Amino acid sequence: MNFYTDDPLFQDLLRELLDPDFYAYAKEQLTDFGRICANEIDERARYTDREGQPQLIKYDAYGEDISEVRVNEGYKKTVEDTYKTGIVGYVHKPVPELQKKGNYIYSYAQGYLLSQTEPGFYCPVTLSMATAYLLSHYGSEQLKCRFLPHVLSTGEAPLYEGATFLTERQGGSDVGANETKAIRNGDEYLLYGEKYFASNAGMCGVAMVLARKEGAPSGSRGLTLFAVPWRNEDGTLNGISIRRLKDKLGVRAVPSAEVEFNGAKAIVVGDPSKGFYYMMEALNLSRVCNAVASLGIMRRAYQEAVRYSLNRRAFGQALTDFPMVKDSLVKLAVKHEIEMRAVFTYLPLFDEVMGGNQACQEAMVLNRLYIALLKKETAEQAIHFAHEAIEMHGGNGFIEDFVTPRLLRDAQVLTVWEGTANILGLEVLRLIEKSGAHSIFILEMERRLEAVSSISQKWTIPVSSAISELREQLDALSSATYDHKTFYAKKIAKRMTEIFESIIALEYGHQKGERAKKVMEIFIEETWENSFAFKEKLRTVEYFEEIVLSPRQNKEIAR
Repeated sequence: MNFYTDDPLFQDLLRELLDPDFYAYAKEQLTDFGRICANEIDERARYTDREGQPQLIKYDAYGEDISEVRVNEGYKKTVEDTYKTGIVGYVHKPVPELQKKGNYIYSYAQGYLLSQTEPGFYCPVTLSMATAYLLSHYGSEQLKCRFLPHVLSTGEAPLYEGATFLTERQGGSDVGANETKAIRNGDEYLLYGEKYFASNAGMCGVAMVLARKEGAPSGSRGLTLFAVPWRNEDGTLNGISIRRLKDKLGVRAVPSAEVEFNGAKAIVVGDPSKGFYYMMEALNLSRVCNAVASLGIMRRAYQEAVRYSLNRRAFGQALTDFPMVKDSLVKLAVKHEIEMRAVFTYLPLFDEVMGGNQACQEAMVLNRLYIALLKKETAEQAIHFAHEAIEMHGGNGFIEDFVTPRLLRDAQVLTVWEGTANILGLEVLRLIEKSGAHSIFILEMERRLEAVSSISQKWTIPVSSAISELREQLDALSSATYDHKTFYAKKIAKRMTEIFESIIALEYGHQKGERAKKVMEIFIEETWENSFAFKEKLRTVEYFEEIVLSPRQNKEIAR
């Protein structure tokens, strides 16, 4: 098996998004990484989840606090195999074979393959990406020289994984309530306090931490961003201890801890008054990683469901002979295909905004809006896909011998990490009220809808009508009470997502041939038509062969 070569639609999408030279390089590298992910890393992930979870060694033989996190040898090999691909490094430094810098599209392509087998480990990768972003954009030259060669290492220097520590016990999503203090000590600061959910603790070389300087105002505006090395230069702990590791439902590969700072040496990153702003930029990067991880779980769950249903017989027939099974598999295929295109075709905008270019205000607003919409939708769909895969397996799907239980356990955290649905709904509401995101969004959707006007109105009218309804709903909401606005925030976000992904489906059908048209038809029908309406044409059943069983779609099934 090979998660890359067995996914021709993903290959086509990357060919569409990358320039020819970079695509040729990416194809070779992703082919190799896709093979490792589907085989060696998959075996290691299973072991880590079942038997080889991270362990905290709190004290040494003399009773000294060493707060050491030990991981199994397979996990260490996965760390090596992954970072040497440049999944973090080549976003910020040149690819040696090309003599030019990589981009987020290539990095997220690697994350998509990795998340099909080990979404738990994609968390430390995400945190390292966020650390690299913050250091490269806002760190002083001294900080960059000290840490970046290690954070960006592809094997030429000792690797420092990164981490971002925000959450405190009393605050949670309310980061402004954080209490960790920063006390001035000459040219540096000493941190005192705790972080209650600190992922990659004990494995990171440097952590990006929000803390409040003495005399700073309360709330999020009083927070400063600090770079905190995990260890001193002599190898001793830098005033840091781990209270305990969290016993989590899923993503067990990543050590998540309660961390205490007792005079940890820390260096200010950037403007001391903009710590929260910097961290929110990194959070947006992490939310895209979250969406990519969700896509990876969706893909794996779908493939497991297809493979099982083709080989399982019941009542004298293969499961795929039954219309209900065909309907389920086609819906999964179509949703994943459109969701994957929605995320990856958005990434050039993300690269423009996050890459340090002078993006216009509208681009920055759309970037934040798309991130909130896509993170919320993909995370919820990852859980749905894992559930559907279990359903397709029947009782076997509930047994840990199969990958399906782990997919469901790992997927469940993706709706929580980097902002729950409620938090993301509030983010959309803020963007609407403070930045006019709704007006920018509607104009953009209408422009893109006009570009595909040659498609039959049967498929465009539902989307056009939904845009008009959204405009009316937002007009009514503009004069509503605060309680009403927050109550409807998630519903507005959901409707925006449906419109955005429908535009993606229409563009796909308009540009990519007959199979893409069939995908478009099913997506529009399933999104906008009454699910209880009697259908003369059972498209999901009729299109099953072409959408699910075409040779290019599922080559591995013939093996």
